[in-house]
Amino acid sequence: MTDHTTRLDHIVLWVRDPLAAAGFYDRAVGLEPVRLSDYSAGEAPFPSVRVNEETIIDLMPLAMAERMTMLPGAAQSSGHPVNHVCLSLPADRFDALRSRLEEQSVPMTDLSYDSFGARGRARRSFYFRDPDGNVCEARHYD
Repeated sequence: MTDHTTRLDHIVLWVRDPLAAAGFYDRAVGLEPVRLSDYSAGEAPFPSVRVNEETIIDLMPLAMAERMTMLPGAAQSSGHPVNHVCLSLPADRFDALRSRLEEQSVPMTDLSYDSFGARGRARRSFYFRDPDGNVCEARHYD
């Protein structure tokens, strides 16, 4: 039987320093770096962080914008981050994330309740920024 499910494979964020960005997403957000040593050795054009077994966030250096020629206007997307990326976590990991961000003095919004998302109404959510100004939302449904 053919699987017709659409899944999110990856998101690309523009970052000034991919190593610093990977460190932030590892330490503060709890997302495991991917290809970090390959990037450091010059063997990969950018590192990533793993969201889950199917999804990663690529940390694209702003310096690569001029080489983005696969689609007209792609280079101009540099410096124009998406509105935000939302991470859905179980309640215990949601609380652990908020604690890690507090420990590292990352500014966060107050908690919101019952905001709508892909799985219906989330119990709690909040927003924070990464060091490059990309806005992230964290939420849990359970």
